[in-house]
This record gives sequence, C-alpha cells and structure tokens, in this order.
Amino acid sequence: MIVNAAKRLALVIVAMAMAMSSATAAPVPPDELVRQTIEEVLEIIRADERIQSGDVARIAEVMEQKIAPHFDFPRMTRLAVGRPWRQATPEQRTALIREFRTLLIRSYASAFTMYKAIYIEYKPLRASSDATDATVSTLIRLPGGAQPVEVDYAMALTDDGWKVFDVRLGGASLIINYRNIFSQEIQRGGIQGLLDSLIQKNAGDLSAAAKTQ
Repeated sequence: MIVNAAKRLALVIVAMAMAMSSATAAPVPPDELVRQTIEEVLEIIRADERIQSGDVARIAEVMEQKIAPHFDFPRMTRLAVGRPWRQATPEQRTALIREFRTLLIRSYASAFTMYKAIYIEYKPLRASSDATDATVSTLIRLPGGAQPVEVDYAMALTDDGWKVFDVRLGGASLIINYRNIFSQEIQRGGIQGLLDSLIQKNAGDLSAAAKTQ
C-alpha cells in the first residue's frame, strides 16, 4: 500500500512538473508558427489523393485539424459582429462563434481547391522579441504567371500561444469585410437574423458551397 501510494505521488509530481514546464515554455514565434502550419498543410494537400481529386470535405477536415487551432475564433467573431455583439445573449454568442468558425473553415477549404500549385514567400517579421501583437506577412505566388497575392496575418499572444485574429488579403481586412456583411444582416433581422443567415449558409452541401464562395 505504501509503495502504491508512493508511486501515485511520484506520478502526480511528474505530471505537475510537465504541466509547469509546458506552461512556462516559450511560445513558437508568430512567423515560425505561420510558416510551419502553412507548409504542413501544403504538404498534406499535395500528397493526399482525396484532396487532389477535389474532395472539399477532406480539405475542410485538414483545415480543422491544422489551421483552426491557431485562430482566435471568439475574438474574430466579436470583431466581425462589432457593437451589436453586446446585444447578443450568451447562447447567441456561442452559436455565432460556432457558425462563423464553420463559415471560415469552409471558405479556406474552397480556396485551396482553386489554388493547389502555389508557392508561399514569407517576409521577415518586424516585431520585438517581447511584442504581444505582430503581423506576419506572406506572398502567395500563383501558377500561370498570375498576379501574386499579399496575405498578412494579424496575430496576438494569448495564454495558448500566438493566435490569428484577422487576415488581410491585398491589404483588405477579412474581419472588416465580414463586418460590413454582418451589419446588413443585423439591420434586417437583428442578431438572430444574422445567426439564422449563417446557419442557412453552413447547412448547404460543402462541395456545392465551395463553388459559390
């Protein structure tokens, strides 16, 4: 009994030490996090037969596993809704975050079905080592000599590491774009009208949605 108790105590101490070491470990720098994540996703996309055959559901699955953990969806949703967020009930806020997350994941999935043979350039990070906000700038080079696309990731340091809270394509903010769209929905039907609209958009078939987004 004493031996078993000692073993349990030892396991608890080890677990606590591991938790403390992981909590105090320095987070991965934002530019390195973006690079690692994007390159890992591109590698999967190039090798996955289902994705190469146009399986959007499989791409969405990869986005959910590899991309979603690095996005601050609650903050993104709050910023996209704007001031009317204060009017939303706790239940509506939870539902809005869920539906907006789904919408963004689908949008990313559909984008990758259109642009597979791409090359990403990563620009040097301009932020101090103790910064809590940073912008990671990239340049997407498209096949066929198409005009490259500038993509900037606005990130903030959280308790769970660096998280993306906005994406700017060619200088245009994704959050502001959605805020304009959401504002119109809220004017027509309030917060619930916006939520119903998001639910309806997400209820469609993923493959069909990819063709219209």
